[in-house]
Amino acid sequence: MRCMCRECGTYMVQAEDNKLGCICPECFSRCRDCLGTDSVMSRDELASLKDDPALAMMFMAARSDDNDEGRN
Repeated sequence: MRCMCRECGTYMVQAEDNKLGCICPECFSRCRDCLGTDSVMSRDELASLKDDPALAMMFMAARSDDNDEGRN
């Protein structure tokens, strides 16, 4: 996966060295956001999300927006 640099907005590419993540070809800033590092959830935490009404509303709203864009 590739992402946009937080520092300068340039399209970043996967780093080809010992450190996993992306590197900006302009300012050489690095990130690991697209790898999902430091965001691991336990099985129980993940399972509890299915009953979260706020999360369900967020996904329903996003799905509705996607369907509206397809009609235009």
